[in-house]
Amino acid sequence: MFINDLTLKNYRNIADAHIELSPGVNIIYGDNAQGKTNILESIYICSCGRSQRSGVSDRDMIAFNEQEAHIRLNVVSGNTDRIDIHFASGKKKFISVNGISIQKMGELFGVLNTVFFGPQDLQLIQSGPGERRRFMDMELCQISNVYYYNLKKYYRLLKQRNNLLKTLQKNSSQYDMLDIYDQQLTITGIKILEIRENFIKRLNDFAAAMHRDISEGKEELTIQYKPDTSAEDYLSRLNKSHERDIILGSTSHGIHKDDIAFMINGINARNFGSQGQQRSACISAKLAEIELIMAERGQSPVLLLDDVLSELDGKRQNSLIKSIGNIQTVITCTGIEDHIKKISSETKIFNVKKGKIL
Repeated sequence: MFINDLTLKNYRNIADAHIELSPGVNIIYGDNAQGKTNILESIYICSCGRSQRSGVSDRDMIAFNEQEAHIRLNVVSGNTDRIDIHFASGKKKFISVNGISIQKMGELFGVLNTVFFGPQDLQLIQSGPGERRRFMDMELCQISNVYYYNLKKYYRLLKQRNNLLKTLQKNSSQYDMLDIYDQQLTITGIKILEIRENFIKRLNDFAAAMHRDISEGKEELTIQYKPDTSAEDYLSRLNKSHERDIILGSTSHGIHKDDIAFMINGINARNFGSQGQQRSACISAKLAEIELIMAERGQSPVLLLDDVLSELDGKRQNSLIKSIGNIQTVITCTGIEDHIKKISSETKIFNVKKGKIL
């Protein structure tokens, strides 16, 4: 799988741009705040329907003083598929594949598979549980439509249960409804729990091998799934937390409280790992994502590296570069070093200045 070309119109600070990408390595360089990350973001949105940045809205994608923005991307994977995303101020974004409107976001997943790796991902271990759940969810949504629909259903039920809890703070007449929501959340939550558990087991197998290579056999990485509750105890924990949940106005237990632990030689890397160890573990997890997508989809994803090489020392840079292989890669950086140019025999270089791609 590779992207053939990308067209942007009034997208953030990019007024009008069209680039034809190499199926090998593409280097996008320039000073900070020129629009490099915006290019990667537009590609990522074409794979997931949303930005990799937390807390951004569709309106943020539209250039200042403009009312509309457009992304068009052609991806080759056996056939060539055209993805169009149109943003209009005050309206829901419009997504189509080969001219056919996407009614549900799950229909977009799998058309273009990407792995995004930026400086913020190097903080995955140190971040809160929410970021690690997001890491799981975004990867699983790309490889499993079933997971996406279950996750969407779960959070809809969770919102409804939380609204009921707030109502019960003033009026207990609908108390019996809690049992109904508990049962529905349990059924959907267990499905998600089981998929997550299998995903982390598979991710761990790939990541452990990657980490042994990066650490030259000195360290053993284990990624562990830490569910908030087991499938067997799911319903009973929801039932037992009724009084507490009503006081808080939120649901205390469930898959929305899950976490992941990164263990290096049996020790939790978050609490006791050095910064170098934590970064190596993050690289291993990201490279494992690539392997997992290849195993699940039968083709490689597009790798998006957002100024991450500058955050790594030489050893970890080399480990990451060595693992790229024949995967289409789009790299952003402030300057081009010789070893980056030599990653692939098929390398294209683009310079970005004030939202213009040269």
